[in-house]
Amino acid sequence: MPPPGYGSPQQPPPYGHPPNPYSPAPARRWWHHPALVIAALVVFPPGGIALAWTSRWGKGQKIVATVLAGLWFLVPLLSDPPEKAEADAKPKPVDSRSASASPTPTPTPSPSEAPNYVGQNLKQAKAAAYKVGYAAVSHDASDADAGQGDDDNWKVCFQTPAGKKAGTMPTLDFGVVRTEDPCPTKDGEPIPYPNMPKVAGQTFATASDTLKPLHLRRIETQSAYTDVSLPASVDDWTVCFQEPEAGERVQHPKTTTAYLKVTAPGTKCPSTPDTELHPKPAPSPDEDDSYTSDDSSSGGSSSGSSSSTGGGGSASVYYKNCTAVRAAGAAPIHRGDPGYARHLDRDGDGVGCE
Repeated sequence: MPPPGYGSPQQPPPYGHPPNPYSPAPARRWWHHPALVIAALVVFPPGGIALAWTSRWGKGQKIVATVLAGLWFLVPLLSDPPEKAEADAKPKPVDSRSASASPTPTPTPSPSEAPNYVGQNLKQAKAAAYKVGYAAVSHDASDADAGQGDDDNWKVCFQTPAGKKAGTMPTLDFGVVRTEDPCPTKDGEPIPYPNMPKVAGQTFATASDTLKPLHLRRIETQSAYTDVSLPASVDDWTVCFQEPEAGERVQHPKTTTAYLKVTAPGTKCPSTPDTELHPKPAPSPDEDDSYTSDDSSSGGSSSGSSSSTGGGGSASVYYKNCTAVRAAGAAPIHRGDPGYARHLDRDGDGVGCE
């Protein structure tokens, strides 16, 4: 007889239940399937090793799988295939289209590395500085302290870092003067305007080359003799007189005109300007100052204003100046009229004493 209470649900048997040798094994999870574990060991060794150690494999199988998977995982990482090394050694072709489409940005240089823009046009210098990462400001480098209304009319004489930035860009400070002016010796000093060089005695062509660095407004030629007209080209003519005079300071050359009085090759320069090369002979003291007239038919003088040359010659009239012409009532006098002479027609238009 079993002891009282044996087998009741409230009290377990005193000696417990013996194990059942025929009880079924626990169900295998799907991730423990051998095929899946092997695939994981090949594709992703760390994950495969973890699955192998949670599977039902024997301890020896797990160790072998771990060693093989570890070697499979580490060997490619520790070696460089020859094909890859050769490919890395070969230069890669550059696609010109991609290179032009996406150029490498130029690093912003420091102010000490800024290009030198001294001598350049201010407008062009500012544009070039901006392209390499600089902003630019300008000031009058002379003592005039003028504003720069049009950057295209100024040139750079001095360049210094401005010590401030325009946003993220470093700034350059340009000391400038007008294009036609020379740069001062130091920033802020007066402009050293040039002196007029001596060109008297030179040919006009040589004188023009001498005056070219001054950037004058114009060089105008005039005849040194009032009764000599200038040809179309006077390059080989000699300069006799100049204005401004030699040594005179030329301020604002761009608005200055140089006047050069020249004479033909082989012709001596006059001692004074506005001289006639072939002056008319002066009338005799007993003749009238206004004009002299010879009349072969009358054989005598006419009202004291003409005189006879005698011998039946043709009539001729001479006026010393325009005062005489006006006194005789002949003004204005035209070319071909009796008494017309070149010294009465200063502008050479054929009409004198206008």
